[in-house]
Amino acid sequence: MTVAHSRKSGQQWCAAICLLLPLVLIGCGGSELSCIPHDVLVHIGGETDVVLSLSGFNDPVEIYPLYEPVNAAEKITNLGNLTLYGNPEGLNVSLTIHAVRGGHVTVYFNATTPAINDDEAYVRVTIIHSEEVFFVCIAVGWIYFVAWSVSFYPQIYENFKRKCVVGLNLDYVVLNVLGHSVYGLFNMGLYWIPSVQLQYYEIHPMGVIPVQTNDVVFSVHATVFSILTAIQCIIYERGDQKVSPYTWAFIGVSSAFIFISTIAAVTYSITYLSLLYYCSYVKLIVTLIKYIPQAHLNYKRQSTIGYSIGGVLLDITGGLLSVLQMFLLAYNNDDWDSLFGDPTKFGLGLFSVMFDLLFIVQHYVLYRNNNPPAVYLPINRDDYLPIDDDRSTPSIMA
Repeated sequence: MTVAHSRKSGQQWCAAICLLLPLVLIGCGGSELSCIPHDVLVHIGGETDVVLSLSGFNDPVEIYPLYEPVNAAEKITNLGNLTLYGNPEGLNVSLTIHAVRGGHVTVYFNATTPAINDDEAYVRVTIIHSEEVFFVCIAVGWIYFVAWSVSFYPQIYENFKRKCVVGLNLDYVVLNVLGHSVYGLFNMGLYWIPSVQLQYYEIHPMGVIPVQTNDVVFSVHATVFSILTAIQCIIYERGDQKVSPYTWAFIGVSSAFIFISTIAAVTYSITYLSLLYYCSYVKLIVTLIKYIPQAHLNYKRQSTIGYSIGGVLLDITGGLLSVLQMFLLAYNNDDWDSLFGDPTKFGLGLFSVMFDLLFIVQHYVLYRNNNPPAVYLPINRDDYLPIDDDRSTPSIMA
């Protein structure tokens, strides 16, 4: 009786395993629903095709598309619910997306069967007015990238020719070093560290990493040349100029904030992604305040000698092109909310342009023919040597 009962039990277990094995394999990721491609570009009034691919599932399954944002129905026609009939060889179904108006839409294809992995079943649709404008936006982006990158060179060259940095505000210099350094950390972290990218995708599952190769190159380049400018301020004549206590205090508070945040990230109190966002907040504050000391120094000296107007002209070129690109993108994607709904980038771009305009007015109008006061260099306690502050060489920008 015992042997027969054991044999019967064994047969039952074998039968159960045979029945459950296919389900286990399906639950372990054997069944997958995906969409190819994940990103499509289509004109208003046009259409494009995507392919839904089902593999590892042999039964019928219902697919329900979900749309983002909430007004997606105004941008593309409804795809409707789908019934896919799986087979051992896999199944590919072509879907046509019709574009109604400009903007961005993300479509998620959700399978009703939990055993099917549908993490890759989505498509991001970009709907534009004109492909020509699209490529103009790309070209404008690279032009302002070059203009901003090259804008560091005129100041470094002028400092080298004069062997003097009198007229270049030291607060502006050290704030540039801080701002570009933390911006570089933000860009490199999001671009190169996989764990940080995973944290980003946890918040934005179908999003795109907002840092591109040119962002990393620019921030590293800007940091290096900002540091080089700071070194020039150390080795070249700077008169009685020095970094103000307020700037040192801001740098100290910012550094302490980032240091404490780093400890919090290491101890898992916050994510490393949050740490990088904190770095970006410091960069935003630096951008808001860094121009003020230089503008005040120009006013105080009634001169712009020592502060390169070439760098200003390149900077305003980049700033204006950046704002132009935002307008072109808003028009082409019929997405004005991206311009005025989130005013941070737009506002910072205009803020920098306004200060560049101020510097141009100071240089070419207010102080065009002004010579700065003489700077006195101490030889000893009782002996001072006056030097000419204007050590600049003739410039085609003047």
